[in-house]
Amino acid sequence: MTAYAAVVLAGGAARRMGGRDKPAVPVHGRPMRDLVLAAVADAVPRVLVGPGGALPADVLVTREEPAGGGPVAATSAGLALLGPGTAVVALLAADLPLLTRPVVGVLLDALAAGSGPAADGVCLVDDRGRRQPLCGVWRVPALRAALDRVATRRLQAGALAGASMRELLGELTVREVAWSAAGPPPWFDCDTDSDVRRAEEWTR
Repeated sequence: MTAYAAVVLAGGAARRMGGRDKPAVPVHGRPMRDLVLAAVADAVPRVLVGPGGALPADVLVTREEPAGGGPVAATSAGLALLGPGTAVVALLAADLPLLTRPVVGVLLDALAAGSGPAADGVCLVDDRGRRQPLCGVWRVPALRAALDRVATRRLQAGALAGASMRELLGELTVREVAWSAAGPPPWFDCDTDSDVRRAEEWTR
């Protein structure tokens, strides 16, 4: 499986980093969002949900409604820019500086493989076995149906602000992938300045 889109979520409040534009914080001289976008350089289209900045010309930029409305609202905004024929999307946080294209390839292969019922999505789990839904690939129709269910439960179409990823994905069939390869963990997200320093140490 090679054809896929990518939606990168970059609109968080970053309260533990003083409220600054966290995805723009550099790791080894490159903004984290640029590193994530580079990991999906072959995705068509690539969508960034959040503040823009100096980005490659092919990256589409949008915002969730309302701005700061959370990952589910941001997912909806990103999917709205995908064409009707888009089958698979990489859904990624913008603060994953250790993510690489080979890791995305492993996730795409895992979505396509396997016996039994087809998975709606595949995501990494961290070293504690916790699911990382914003480090995964998903079937677009399943995600769109899940968004509709959340909006319906909230009694108003588009009322997705504040919804959790757990609520969004709760009825989907998810295949979890534990990362055991050598090297830094690709699921590692940077929520604090100390996390950024740790990511830089891993990649020296």
